[in-house]
Amino acid sequence: MIKILCLLSLLLGAVLGIITLIPFIGEIAFWILMCFSAVCVILFMTKYKILDIQSVQQSAVVGAIVGFVSFIGFSIFYIPSIIILAKFFGIYPNYGVSVSLANASFGLITVLVIFMGVLSATVNAFSGFLTYYGMEFYKNYMR
Repeated sequence: MIKILCLLSLLLGAVLGIITLIPFIGEIAFWILMCFSAVCVILFMTKYKILDIQSVQQSAVVGAIVGFVSFIGFSIFYIPSIIILAKFFGIYPNYGVSVSLANASFGLITVLVIFMGVLSATVNAFSGFLTYYGMEFYKNYMR
């Protein structure tokens, strides 16, 4: 189950990493990545009966795993694309981010990715927690 969870999270992160390159839609895709990736993966996995969450702690842990892994998948596609667009083509989709990443060292980018991954894990743990309560509410009161 963890393997499928991580693969779906990486896939979601990669898709959102590519979509984030589009200037105006990219901001929405980034907020979906940071706040709602756990919701998307948990609902998808419960719909196809791959995942059965039975406690609040389990939902928070699943949300944290999804948040961290999806941000790593996002970074694998987004950061090299931004650097290539900025250095070779002079295109800056998100100007501040593009300039910062194009001129940053590998160590700084690594620290930034890990920090943002932990932040995404924290926010998505809370989103997973809320998803669990929403699913329980739906099961109990909407029959």
